[in-house]
Amino acid sequence: MTDAFIALDHVEKVFEVRRKTGFLKRERRQVRAVDALSFTVERGEMVGYIGPNGAGKSTTIKMLTGILTPSAGRLRVAGIDPSRERTRLAHRMGVVFGQRTTLWWDLPLIDSYRLMHRMYRIPDARYRDNLERLVERLDLGDLLDVPVRQLSLGQRMRGDIAAALLHDPEVLYLDEPTIGLDVISKTKVRDFLRQLNADRAVTVLLTTHDLQDIEQLCSRVMVIDHGRLVYDGALAGLHGAGESERTLVVDLARELPPIEAPAPARVVRVEGPRQWLAFPASESAARLVAQVAARYPLVDLSVREPDIEAVIARMYTERGGTPVAEPS
Repeated sequence: MTDAFIALDHVEKVFEVRRKTGFLKRERRQVRAVDALSFTVERGEMVGYIGPNGAGKSTTIKMLTGILTPSAGRLRVAGIDPSRERTRLAHRMGVVFGQRTTLWWDLPLIDSYRLMHRMYRIPDARYRDNLERLVERLDLGDLLDVPVRQLSLGQRMRGDIAAALLHDPEVLYLDEPTIGLDVISKTKVRDFLRQLNADRAVTVLLTTHDLQDIEQLCSRVMVIDHGRLVYDGALAGLHGAGESERTLVVDLARELPPIEAPAPARVVRVEGPRQWLAFPASESAARLVAQVAARYPLVDLSVREPDIEAVIARMYTERGGTPVAEPS
């Protein structure tokens, strides 16, 4: 183990599952959700933690927060064993789950904050200062007296983020913080998280299926699959390891022959005036967009990110399950 802020050393989590196999018969089997997982995160880092559904991401977060106890290995957050000192650690961490809320459903938003003020025993002056800052930065002023159940998903997400930060945590775990949000709401959340990390050096571990979250917020990404760490490095390196591609969707003013795209981009599909161009995900779209815009009559265009599951599946298959490190 190192002196890193978050440190996992060969951590495992095994669940025992019972399955009905016949009349009055049940079979026991073990499911290894996390398998010999080791990594460190330094204080102030903002790290993306991604993988397919069922890869072990949520199990890892639950062990980091003390909800679950590892079956084997050693885990420390700020020098604390989460499963043994969960209450002590709670005052130093914040958690946001995109599909679940920590707010009280039928109460006005401000009442949830007042309850957390008491639960975390936040000094009055610090609570007022933090609340004022968070309300301003997350644009919550008009929402404080609205019952949580009446908030839109984007409004509730901003409310949840504020709730997780009222007590000045040193580490923030974010599980799908932008899921289901519109473009404007996503931008607000990302801008706030970026500034939070820059201003207060809050350590952030972000799980998401949205690669744009990772691109805009994280300098480092870790990939977990089948409970094992299969990649740790920069996002560009992940795209290179998985040989993934982004897609430029071009809507032309009229139907035309396939666009003559500069290599390595290529047209992969044409439907009337709409064309799809694939290009390496590790490359910027700016040059391709500029060249297409200069030569063809455009109505609209958009860039589609590669699917995380597809990137990981290809990388994992080609490497035969061998963990991948970013090339030095």
